[in-house]
Amino acid sequence: MKHLKTLLLVAIFTVGLVGVANAQKTAHINTDKLLAEMPATKAVKAELEKLAKTYRDDIETMYKKLEAKYKKYDAEGKSQTLEVNQKRAAEIQQERAKISQAEQAAGIEMQKKRQEKTIPIVKKAEEAIKAVAAEKGYIYVFDASPGRGLLVYDKGEDIYNAVKTKLGF
Repeated sequence: MKHLKTLLLVAIFTVGLVGVANAQKTAHINTDKLLAEMPATKAVKAELEKLAKTYRDDIETMYKKLEAKYKKYDAEGKSQTLEVNQKRAAEIQQERAKISQAEQAAGIEMQKKRQEKTIPIVKKAEEAIKAVAAEKGYIYVFDASPGRGLLVYDKGEDIYNAVKTKLGF
């Protein structure tokens, strides 16, 4: 019985949404495609790739220096005292930790830069979508990007409070 009520409720809402969509002017846009094709996005992508390459090169250089030091210490290990070899092993561990920290810092910095550079582009696209929707008289614009279907622009009437009152809360 409970499943029947749920199914009935879903059917009513679905029919209602289809009716609302047909009664009001709607549109859709693939925002993923729009953002990917914007010149600003392409410029940010190139900038981030260049920064990533710089980080990769720096970290690769650190790895090469560590590898050279390790080979040197390994070759000299038999002729050194136990104390010297332990100090060298600790030094190698410290350098590995530095490299790991550098990798993490680079990842965090890349993520921060990507977000910092992307937010203004997304806002610009949103503003353009809203402007076109207003010009063309669209009340709702849905995001047609795969897996989204989110509302991008909403000028319709919000009936939340009326439904809340009807339900008595």
